[in-house]
Amino acid sequence: MKSPAELASRLARQWQNADLREQRLLRPGSWPLTLSIGKPTGAEVRDNIGQVREHLRQWREVTTGQVQWQPVRFQSASEAIDIPTHWTLESPSQWIQATGSNEVKREYDVLSRLAPALDRSFHSLIVRRRRLVLDKAETDVIRSGEVALRLQPGCADGKPLRALSVAGTDTKFFERNRQLVTLMLDILFDGQASETGLEAFLGAEDEGHHWLLVTDLDGSLLPFSQMRVRAHELQSTPLPGERLILVENERCIHQLPMISGTVAVLGSGLNLSWLNAAWLKPRKTAYWGDIDTWGLTMLANARKHLPLLTPLLMDAVTFDTFAGASAVEEPQPATSITPPGLTKGEAELYQRLKQSDRGRLEQEFLPASIVQTAISDWAHLESTA
Repeated sequence: MKSPAELASRLARQWQNADLREQRLLRPGSWPLTLSIGKPTGAEVRDNIGQVREHLRQWREVTTGQVQWQPVRFQSASEAIDIPTHWTLESPSQWIQATGSNEVKREYDVLSRLAPALDRSFHSLIVRRRRLVLDKAETDVIRSGEVALRLQPGCADGKPLRALSVAGTDTKFFERNRQLVTLMLDILFDGQASETGLEAFLGAEDEGHHWLLVTDLDGSLLPFSQMRVRAHELQSTPLPGERLILVENERCIHQLPMISGTVAVLGSGLNLSWLNAAWLKPRKTAYWGDIDTWGLTMLANARKHLPLLTPLLMDAVTFDTFAGASAVEEPQPATSITPPGLTKGEAELYQRLKQSDRGRLEQEFLPASIVQTAISDWAHLESTA
């Protein structure tokens, strides 16, 4: 048999479990919650009747929830004894009260104030990652939710984050709330903010946070086969070689062939402002990204800086060839408005992907042989042009 204190301790420990916390705070169907108290044995009633009486007294004093009692007969007792068998809690507030923990109550009270002030899409985040918000001013948490809903990819237009004035933010807002805003944007945009970096995702001035992977496809152009370079440094420091390939995702590095006179830059994502570098204007450049609305959006953005770049494997033929086996749903497509800068065929593909249930073909699911052939053919044509 379990005392009220024992079950209260168990309930307090369960508050620390993110899965249980999310389930009980956000899913009404998880209530009521019934805990088993257990019954004393016949030996306990016979040999420790004082302890049993104290157990009964403690449960009679419980005022939170509903204690269920059952008459039980014991050989050593002349009449049936009413025994508490189960404790039923009807709501999250009763759960919190039943823990008897001031700290749990404090955290619950904070989350209860924040939830009505935040969009429902962020409720799971603040409940599961409560430490992100418990140590912040509640006004900053609420403002972070308002800001995330107003931000769009590329909306900074080259300005530093501290210069963005969104929903009344101050110059230190992103510095204080960077992780929270990034995770909120991940919810809205399928993890893109974390994958590319906040500055890259918003198109903000890179102040040293976003590092790109540069790989030498020639084998003799760089001192290392692979290097990390900050995006803003590429605006003033030319890379060697005759050709440059921009690759959306770093995970595709193993698919690239060795090509003379060629360097690849991987992982830019939406951080493409460095492409306005003067040294890139005469460079023969190709772009390879995912075939989805975000990939085509990035292609359009890259083309704003380099109108003559060549897209690789980002067309309807490639999609139709490999979509059957590898296309998946795009959880959070880009805007419904076709980005300016796409060709007629690319614009038609964009709208088709937007309306498709499986409108995302990721780069890494293309066969390496297909990728290597496309890049080699492009390099050969450029070298003979």
